[in-house]
Amino acid sequence: MNPLSDLIAPVLALLPVMAGGADSVVADPLANGEVALTRPAEESATGPEVESFSGLVRAMREADTARQVRIEQRLIIRIAPGPPPRDLRDPRDPRRNMLSEPPPRAAPRMAERKMNQCVQVGGIAGVQPDGPSRLMLFMRDQRIVSASLEKTCNARDFYSGFLVERSTDGMICAGRDRLLSRSGSNCALGKFRQLVGAVDDDE
Repeated sequence: MNPLSDLIAPVLALLPVMAGGADSVVADPLANGEVALTRPAEESATGPEVESFSGLVRAMREADTARQVRIEQRLIIRIAPGPPPRDLRDPRDPRRNMLSEPPPRAAPRMAERKMNQCVQVGGIAGVQPDGPSRLMLFMRDQRIVSASLEKTCNARDFYSGFLVERSTDGMICAGRDRLLSRSGSNCALGKFRQLVGAVDDDE
């Protein structure tokens, strides 16, 4: 055998292997290129998620705005407890005879008289409990008005006065308004009656 051919034969046998290796080397950059090309696609896939998150935050803010409480200004009037001042000069005022201490004589008998079922809030000078479910309103015009409460209410809860929400007409009306005591009781007003001195038959 020719010695030269013996040397060339192994080199020729290695050429296909080297060609295959070159192909594999070339394929790697392509593969890397494919990976590099697919990465932007993967990153772009996160775009809708970011957008949906922004929409979620926006929706939450809108929901918080919708849940905001609307506060309306209200005017509450407090009626002080106790009888009016005792230095009343008018001897015809029934309160002078009923509330003076000590009473020179027995308190006069009082009778109820029908009246308008609304009174001016500003005309009330004081309030006192009278019985289990009735209040006595002392008016600035020298009248005494009894106000009945609903059966579930106790007049003693109003020993320190009461609060009432001011209406547009400035009145407090039976069957419409509610009284709030300092202890937390909330009672509806019943009927109003004016208290007047009863006239004895033998007089």
